[in-house]
Amino acid sequence: MQTPELVQNITASLEKLKESADELRDLDQELGDGDLGITITLGADAVIEALKDLPADATPAEVARSAAKAFASANPSTMAALVAGGLLAGSKIWGASTDIDTQSASEFVLAAAANISARGKAQLGDKTILDSLIPAGKALGSSAEPLTALTAALEASEQGVEDTKAMQARRGRASWLQERSIGLQDPGATALFRYLEAWKVALEN
Repeated sequence: MQTPELVQNITASLEKLKESADELRDLDQELGDGDLGITITLGADAVIEALKDLPADATPAEVARSAAKAFASANPSTMAALVAGGLLAGSKIWGASTDIDTQSASEFVLAAAANISARGKAQLGDKTILDSLIPAGKALGSSAEPLTALTAALEASEQGVEDTKAMQARRGRASWLQERSIGLQDPGATALFRYLEAWKVALEN
C-alpha cells in the first residue's frame, strides 16, 4: 500500500470510526471520565484535515507522523498522547519505505503497542487498549494478503475486547474501581476494534 491509498483508507476509516463516538463515550463513563468519544471525534477530524495538506510525495512514515501530531494536538487527553506516541514509534519502523505490506503493518502496530506499554506502564492483561492492539498486531503478520490479514487482526482484536470483560483494570482511572471494573469491557480496546472494523469497510470499498 502506497501513500495515496494509505491516506484514502485512513480518512475513510476515521470518518467511519466517528460513528462509534457515543458507544465509546458510554463505555468510558463506566470505567473512566467519559471523554473517549470526544477524543476520538476531535482527533479523527484533526488527522483528516492534516492529511489533506501532505505533499504528494510524502512517505507512509510522514503520514504517520502527521497523524500523530494532529491527533495529539486536537485534545490534551492521556489517550491522545499515548496514541500519538504509538504512531511516532511505528513511523520509525517504516523509515523511508514507500510501500507498506502486511508484515510492515504488523511491525508498525507492535512498535506502537510497545511504546504505549512503556509510556502507560501497562501490559497485556491490564484491561487497556493493549489487550486489543497486541493480538491485532500479531495477527496482521499472519498473511501477505491484505484483506485476509486484516480479517485475522479484526478477529483477534474482537476477542481481546471480549477478554477485557473478565479482567480487573490495573491502569488509569479505571483502576480506581478495583473489583467493580470486572464485567465491563475496556473502552480503549473497543476503540481499536472499531477502527479496524472501519478500516475493513474502507479496504473492501
